[in-house]
Amino acid sequence: MDISLVLAALRRHKIIASLVVLEIAFTCAVICNAGFLIAERIERVQRPSGLAEDSLLRLQLSAAKRGDQDALAQTRTDLAALRAIPGVQSATVVSQIPYGDSSSNSGVNLRQDQDAPTLDASVYLASPEALPTLGLSLVAGRDFSAQDYIDWQPGTAPGEINIPTAIITQATADRLFPQGNAVGRQFYSWGSQPTQVVGVVERLTRPSETDDPSSMEYSMIFPVSVPYTSGANFLVRTQPGQRDNVLEQATAALRESGPPRIFGLNNGSIESLRDRYYRNDKAMAWLLALICVSLLVITVAGIVGLASFWVQQRTRAIGIRRALGATRVQILRYFQTENLLLTLGGSLLGALLAVALNLLLMQFYEVPRLPAAYLLLGLAVLVPLGQLAILQPALKASRVEPATATRSA
Repeated sequence: MDISLVLAALRRHKIIASLVVLEIAFTCAVICNAGFLIAERIERVQRPSGLAEDSLLRLQLSAAKRGDQDALAQTRTDLAALRAIPGVQSATVVSQIPYGDSSSNSGVNLRQDQDAPTLDASVYLASPEALPTLGLSLVAGRDFSAQDYIDWQPGTAPGEINIPTAIITQATADRLFPQGNAVGRQFYSWGSQPTQVVGVVERLTRPSETDDPSSMEYSMIFPVSVPYTSGANFLVRTQPGQRDNVLEQATAALRESGPPRIFGLNNGSIESLRDRYYRNDKAMAWLLALICVSLLVITVAGIVGLASFWVQQRTRAIGIRRALGATRVQILRYFQTENLLLTLGGSLLGALLAVALNLLLMQFYEVPRLPAAYLLLGLAVLVPLGQLAILQPALKASRVEPATATRSA
């Protein structure tokens, strides 16, 4: 195929060819960035929390009025009532949970006199049975012993409490102690005394998103029993298939085990909290996917329309080429080559536009830099799609008979 013939034909139809190239470029730029954003949303939605989400229930309640009852003692009574329900494997109280409304974090130092913390980690205060209830997997060390737990004293600031022991996530351990095993090592966070690492769990995400996705698993668990009045969460792990039955019974048990209290609006399974938490991410991914599909349909329609128009305008010229000996395959390849040049030109221009669009988004939104791999996405999608779009008009052109050349224009 003589490319110069194709280029000469395109030069004679500069305006239409330029419009097709610009349409392809715009589609390519949007697809590259939208594909990256969709992949980012999917990665976030599929990110594991470390919890046994399929068997976990969360119940949160608060005091209906101020009183002088011992809230911590009432919390222990509530836990005993929950553990006695048929179908319950274990129950605990934690200060916060993944997919929550807020996050409690604290700086972590390796030396007491550090000017800046080594990292910032989310702090989970947990009552006994926290690890088996949450479904966390120990990869090193041990669980808390009964002697490790301390009671939260109302009105006490975090800086006033010394935490002798802690369990941290693997990501936190790798960041703090990259040179070796974290068990037995010490760090400073709450209070003036060091905290010793007694165990490492595989994963426990923060309650909410951070600016740095790599820090999402910087978490630590302190053995501090907190009362329900502090906004803590009752977590109940159920046996398989018992979650719905246990939820109803657990709500009734908490109503009967203490004074009148106000139940939270988002009580239920952790899975339902996860779905609610990622609702906007899923909606955004579907919206971007719809935009991509719509643009591709419009682009394909433009290529088909242009090719059909050109075939109609060139019918006599095609007939002359057929009369001079051009085969149907050569006519087919001509239109495919013409489309390939337009698509490649539009895709390359679209890659430049994609980079410019990404830089623009980075200025106004928390969007990472577009990876180079996504610049190939437009090429990988548009070139094969363009060849498919041109196939029907090109086949129509290849069926033009040589006798057409003898007809008047």
